[in-house]
Amino acid sequence: MGAVRIAVAGAGVMGRVHAAAVRSTPGAVLSALADPAPDAAAVAAQLGVPWFASLDELLAHGRPDGVVLATPNTLHVAQALQCLDAGVAVLVEKPVATRVAEAAPLLRAVQAPGARVLVGHHRAHSPIIERAVEVVRSGALGRLVVVTGSALFCKPDRYFDDGPWRREPGGGPILLNLIHDVHNLRLLAGEIVAVQAFASNAVRGFAVEDTVAIGLRFASGALGSFVLSDTAACPRSWEQTSGENPAYARCDDEDCYVVAGTDGSLAVPTMRLRRYARREERSWFEPFETRVVAVERADPVLRQMAHFAAVVRGEAAPRVSVADAVANLRVTEAVALAARSGGSVDVAAG
Repeated sequence: MGAVRIAVAGAGVMGRVHAAAVRSTPGAVLSALADPAPDAAAVAAQLGVPWFASLDELLAHGRPDGVVLATPNTLHVAQALQCLDAGVAVLVEKPVATRVAEAAPLLRAVQAPGARVLVGHHRAHSPIIERAVEVVRSGALGRLVVVTGSALFCKPDRYFDDGPWRREPGGGPILLNLIHDVHNLRLLAGEIVAVQAFASNAVRGFAVEDTVAIGLRFASGALGSFVLSDTAACPRSWEQTSGENPAYARCDDEDCYVVAGTDGSLAVPTMRLRRYARREERSWFEPFETRVVAVERADPVLRQMAHFAAVVRGEAAPRVSVADAVANLRVTEAVALAARSGGSVDVAAG
């Protein structure tokens, strides 16, 4: 087939990011933009593509091969089902749904032959994460023992002024930010089977948390800890350490994950690998041999769009499936429940 025609539904920040990614992807063309917002027609005109006021109109008259859903979270499931009914491949932004239960119809629908849905956990396409997963799976770290992680950053006051709903339950970092890191942790260390959490709103005093401390148990028996805060003057977050999004300030010397096993540890994203020279002499009295694992950096959003074009053509299965995305959401829901209850919460299997 020729160049695949990919339309974008949603003219907000992420919609424009995806539109730019389509235009930069060989073998794909941006075919249309759909959004009922008053300024969406002007955005479409700037992009040089037709504008539709709704997804209904787009599917009826735009004839895309694929659609990117960069629409409000509450619309994701219904709109993805609508695209599948029209025989169109879908890249749906994360979270795939607002709640695990809400995603059930989409989980069923993707079992049908020809149903193609990629969920936009774009960090799965990061070459840094890909290389880190390779190191872990190679056995270089030995048996996994512990994983530590952080998403510590400071959202400015205007972030909450621009969206007052972010001060209310559902607008805190558990549901808005943690889901990104959950997917990374699952890739690096396997399935998360239980969580504990403490949450606090002591700094901002909003009706929603601003800081969370989380304990994790992985299916392998490894344990983990994760700290999350949107009011911490600290750069130990993926955005500020990976440098993959130029919108954020970058701190090249910081890490946000450390994966440690019986034979060594890997710090991510600096990719510092530490191992003892002689395994039989492992000891805290002995020095480590340290090297930096080479990584060829690339924009994961662009790589994700190239992958989606391959999914549209039927050349690849979605790297992040609906089931994967629901697993991420299930962990996030468990963390929120653990924070409210103060107890340990098992992460139910799908």
